[in-house]
Amino acid sequence: MGAADSLEEMGMGNHYSLHNDNTSTCSGSGSSSTLIFTYGTLKHGFSNHTLLQDMMASGDAAFLGLCRTANQLPLVCGPYRVPFLLNFHGRGHPVSGELYSVSPRALARMDDLEGVTRGHYDRLPIRVVLIHEEEEEEEEEDHDPLPIEAEAYYAHSTYAEALWKRNGEKGYHCYSEKEAKGYVKRKDRPQHLSFLDQIQLFLSSPSPPPPDLHPIAAAGVATTASK
Repeated sequence: MGAADSLEEMGMGNHYSLHNDNTSTCSGSGSSSTLIFTYGTLKHGFSNHTLLQDMMASGDAAFLGLCRTANQLPLVCGPYRVPFLLNFHGRGHPVSGELYSVSPRALARMDDLEGVTRGHYDRLPIRVVLIHEEEEEEEEEDHDPLPIEAEAYYAHSTYAEALWKRNGEKGYHCYSEKEAKGYVKRKDRPQHLSFLDQIQLFLSSPSPPPPDLHPIAAAGVATTASK
């Protein structure tokens, strides 16, 4: 099944045409939009999805479907359970997320949220394949879907490697409610610290024990780390 076929089945093929340059064209306006893969708090059900809801209400964004990365990539969490995709192809797992088509105006708002000009995230190309929620397993086993060229917000290259090591070089398949447990909204974090300050504090703090470590052993690790 190709990308265009997937959009047709979702009822969107008559509205959007996919290109090979990370863009799509809305047939009603002819305007070019950027395809964005979201994997964290911008997804349905998470705290920053209100931004996309506002942009969809104004006609500046459209939900194109569920998807996953065509390649293995590390998805990890940083301070306050903030999710980060790392631009290390071949490590981690195929990552699940959502695909959106956004206007230039919406893209500027997303760039601001992700701190692209402030060294927080890098917006870079990514290849994804569309999936059906109820048929995800069948899609993986029975089809070879055509990858779609999109863009995603990756952890900035200045701290990505350190973040990968801080997470024990282990990543997630998906940022779900389980991975997001303990997430703190930006407005509720210490306001005297910048985003990059929070990153550096997280990177310099002792790594937590593995989640499957026995509670008594975990306490011992924590005590040792604090000395």
